Amino acid sequence: MSYTVKIVKIEPITHNVRRYTLEKPENYSFIPGQATDVSINMEEWKEDKHPFTFTCLNSSPTLEFTIKSYFLKDFPNHSGMTEKLFTLNVGDELILDDPWGTINYKGKGIFIAGGAGITPFIAILRDLQSRNEISGNRLFFSNKTEKDIIIKDELIDIFKDNPKDLLFTLTQEEKEGYEHGRINREFLEREISDFKTNFYICGPSQMKHELIETVKGLGASVDSIVFEQ
Repeated sequence: MSYTVKIVKIEPITHNVRRYTLEKPENYSFIPGQATDVSINMEEWKEDKHPFTFTCLNSSPTLEFTIKSYFLKDFPNHSGMTEKLFTLNVGDELILDDPWGTINYKGKGIFIAGGAGITPFIAILRDLQSRNEISGNRLFFSNKTEKDIIIKDELIDIFKDNPKDLLFTLTQEEKEGYEHGRINREFLEREISDFKTNFYICGPSQMKHELIETVKGLGASVDSIVFEQ
């Protein structure tokens, strides 16, 4: 089923990421970590559907997406939909489908995100924080530079009781207070003592597939790895 909703608020998060707050259809519900297919309610964009993850809690009276825009001058292989999103204003309309997705919380574990791959984890982490259940979870978050980190201050607040469980790493910048380099086998062996835990992995396709194979090779069971299939 499709739902046409208006944008009620747009907020900048980073230089290329915005938070879009939308009307919420009646009786529309989702599980933290789920996504839906979204298109722009303009004639030339209606059929250009892309999956985006809800970043609000289901209890919110509005819906929220935190979306990175890929501009065609830098990413010529993209469709241009997220670049068009970046130009929209309050009052413009989006078309949503029903929720779907395979990323959901199944117990304490380690979240590994690359760039915009943090978005499926935002609602999960917010939900855990609201229930005082963050303790026992860890987040490794990789970005190119500090300015690319999505909701950095909120993540620091979420993990404020256990700050060592939040680890930012930068791949194209060396900066005090941050790890430097990719999240790879060496990184994981250094940071994790027991791989018999849940792993939540989301990021660019190559990163995701490499990390899935890496944690399996280090002892994680297939059933303990959660990722978007």
